[in-house]
Amino acid sequence: MPKQKAPRKQLKSYKLKHINKTIQEGDAVLMRSSEPGKPSYVARVEAIETDARGSHAKVRVRWYYRPEESIGGRRQFHGAKEVFLSDHFDFQSADTIEGKCKVHSFSSYTKLDSVGNDDFFCRFEYNSATGAFIPDRVAVFCKCEMPYNPDDLMVQCEECSEWFHPSCIETTIEEAKKLDHFYCEECSPQEQDLQNSNSTSKHRDVKVNGKRNLEVTKPKNRQTKRPG
Repeated sequence: MPKQKAPRKQLKSYKLKHINKTIQEGDAVLMRSSEPGKPSYVARVEAIETDARGSHAKVRVRWYYRPEESIGGRRQFHGAKEVFLSDHFDFQSADTIEGKCKVHSFSSYTKLDSVGNDDFFCRFEYNSATGAFIPDRVAVFCKCEMPYNPDDLMVQCEECSEWFHPSCIETTIEEAKKLDHFYCEECSPQEQDLQNSNSTSKHRDVKVNGKRNLEVTKPKNRQTKRPG
């Protein structure tokens, strides 16, 4: 008779001795890359199971993809800490977990006073086979008509409330930080001088609301790899 495998136990949480942390379903974690020198993978724990003795833990994870790992690659509006929640699931050894991290909503991320090494944000779900995004369109801003990148400082016109990148209004980030008032060319035909400013911000909800939209899906041009 072939030897039957012992049933595995499903757990809600599990203590990882190698990092002295307890993980549970729903946690975002950093997982060791299979390629030396590459950054850790980001994943969400969907399930935890061990053997009958409570050891040899495995986790079922749902991968987050970085923009450069997606079909179409990184684009100008992608933030440095941006990840996409994919439809790619795997079972992995819990020993490959390097630590816990936090994946914020886009809105919550823009309100952070400081961004740590373990802080990320997600505003899209991503289909790893087709390269499609949900949502497939996002609001755009500025004369360049690009979606908001939360890493970039923008200045707001006091008349029309539109947001602009300093470079698009022919000023520097340092000068933009000193502005007191700003009127865009359309609202100020006389091209009023830029003055000292509190109208600059990296953390304003109005930036995520706009009238125009950009399609974010890109043509398929490469595949990505994940362990397992």
